[in-house]
Amino acid sequence: MTTDHSSGWEAVSNQFIAIRSQVGAALVRDWAKDRLPQSAAILDIGCGSGVPIAQALVGDGYSVWGIDASPSLISAFRFNLPGMPAVCETAQDSSFFNRTFAGVVSIGLIFLLGEDDQRKLLTRVADALEPAGRFLFSAPLEACRWHDTLTGRVSTSLGAAAYAAHLISVGLQLDDFRSDEGNNNYYEAVKPI
Repeated sequence: MTTDHSSGWEAVSNQFIAIRSQVGAALVRDWAKDRLPQSAAILDIGCGSGVPIAQALVGDGYSVWGIDASPSLISAFRFNLPGMPAVCETAQDSSFFNRTFAGVVSIGLIFLLGEDDQRKLLTRVADALEPAGRFLFSAPLEACRWHDTLTGRVSTSLGAAAYAAHLISVGLQLDDFRSDEGNNNYYEAVKPI
């Protein structure tokens, strides 16, 4: 039996691609324009097919590096964004963390991981950010658990206080919160110079 490193997302990849809306794309574009240098390298953790987040960033002139553990979603990312680097790896163990980035985004992924893996990933992001680098990720503000509607697996938000405390412990500062048109919450963090 093979291990599903995508935590159920490979099995629902076609359904996910079909229903993924533009929700959040405008917020991520505005964040990048406000916070990052033009043409900066951005790591997209849990990039999916690249639509709409990476596609919007590439359209604005950024270089986007994609990580996703689903072979089908990475294949779609490569088709949608030819020339952009992409790897089929788990977020917490990706080889892309062997370099640094001006920006990192993780939209709709952090809360899909277990609590220890969330902390591991946040630590890896802190190490991969350049000084003054920016990190944007989505998760509910309250600590809570629910079942993902597509995979049926448990999702967990550590909550704003726990995320802020861990970010501080790994050398990042929680800078701001944003909400998109779907009422999804986003955390903004910065790596001090």
